[in-house]
Formats: sequence, structure tokens, C-alpha cells
Amino acid sequence: MPDLTHLLVPVIDISRQAARAILQVYESDFAVQHKDDSSPLTQADLASHHSIVDGLRKLTPDWPVLSEESADIDWATRQQWQRYWLVDPLDGTKEFIKRNGEFTVNIALIDDHRPVLSVVLAPVLSKVWFAAEGFGARRAELKDLGRAIDTLEQLGSAAIQTRRPAPVKPVVVASRSHVNAALQQYLDQLPPHQRLACGSSLKFCHVAEGNADLYPRLGPTSEWDTAAAQCVVEQAGGQVLVAGGEPLSYNHKESILNPEFLVVADPAQKWPAI
Repeated sequence: MPDLTHLLVPVIDISRQAARAILQVYESDFAVQHKDDSSPLTQADLASHHSIVDGLRKLTPDWPVLSEESADIDWATRQQWQRYWLVDPLDGTKEFIKRNGEFTVNIALIDDHRPVLSVVLAPVLSKVWFAAEGFGARRAELKDLGRAIDTLEQLGSAAIQTRRPAPVKPVVVASRSHVNAALQQYLDQLPPHQRLACGSSLKFCHVAEGNADLYPRLGPTSEWDTAAAQCVVEQAGGQVLVAGGEPLSYNHKESILNPEFLVVADPAQKWPAI
């Protein structure tokens, strides 16, 4: 892999611009539509999508972009891709609609089926997490979304690392809006633990920065939901594992749905299998 860290600053800036477009809608009396799968869609999803896709196409015109809001790219085309951008313009639309602030902008660079560089930005929380292979994972406070990012030093970021080992009473993070019977059954198998509920890819970020030890996902997700935050977790020392103990990977099949997975802070920790 070539050194891709020079892309972090422009991708953070692209996410910042998308976050500004999202907040303009967030602070208004916005309308909610529904897609064919009944999932909610707002003007903010679309505004963020257009902002990000335009920015990435200017940054790397030869690399394809797959976004949740432009997912109708046929498999015959996608399977030829070695390197591409995978984007969720607004992850956590349900949390956006509830106005609880727990939503993110997710941008990941996929190379050979793996996320190798990413940015996760939480507009209301004014935080950004970013990572790249060979660089590690970092978190920064974004005090002014209107200010362009010129250098990483401007951000005043701090390196983050997953917690090892887990405490006697580990912290297990779960979705605020997607707890199903299968997940509850899995949680019931675990030793005594604390529960942390939140929305969007923030669940991964809690694991990456040492606030949580496990995030089990036993419900449906799509590849754009996970890629950016997976890169942050992996570069912080954790793992995102599917059945059989293999890492979650991308663009192997026509469907963009993920299998069930576990996000673990300490790879040496033995959690019950899915």
C-alpha cells in the first residue's frame, strides 16, 4: 500500500463541508421521506451526499464513489473495482429525526476489500475520528465547522487506542434504535456488564477510543454503515469480526448487506461466538 495519509486533510475537510450542509437542515423544519425499504430519508442525507461526492470526485477523479444515496451501481461494474470510496452521507437518520445528535458522516477508502483510510464526523457533537493504515487512529474536537482544515496539526488531535484488557465489568455498546430478540439473547449470554446505548457509527468509536469493550451487531447493516468506523477501530487496535473469526470485508458480492459481526476492543478477549 502506498502512503495515503496525505488524503486525510482533504477528506476531513470534505466531511466538514457535508456536516455544515446537514446542520442547515437539522436546524430547520425538515421533511421526512421513506425509501423503498421503508428507511427514512431527509434533505440532509441528499445535501450531504452531493457535497461529499462532488468533493471526492474533484480529489480523486479516477476512483469510483459508492454512496448510500447512489447505490444503484450494478455488480458487473462494482466487482471490477480495486480501490473506491464508500460513503454514508448521514449515518443514523433515525437519530437525526429524533434530534439527539447521535449521527455521523462516514467516508472510507476501500482497497482490495479492506477499509484503509477513513473519517467519521459527528456534526452536533463537534468531533471527528480519522484513521489510515500505517498512521493509526486519532480523535479531534471540531470547534468551528466553518473553518477550513489545512493541516492535521490545526486539529490538535489525540491518538486513540482500544482498551486492553477489558475491566472486570466490561462495557458493551448496543444500538439505541435497533435492539432485536437475537441481540438480547446474545447479551443474556455475556458475563455481568454495563450497557451503553447510542446511535450510528458512534458505537464503533466508543470501542476505538477505549470507552467500550464489545459491540455486537446481530441485525442488518449495509457496507457503507460500517467501513469508515471499522477502519478507525482496526487502526486503534481492535477488530471487526464475522462468523469464523474473519475480518468484515467489502465488495465481495452483489448484495451490499453485511453479515452479523462483533466489534472487539481486545483481540485476545474471548467473547461468545455469534
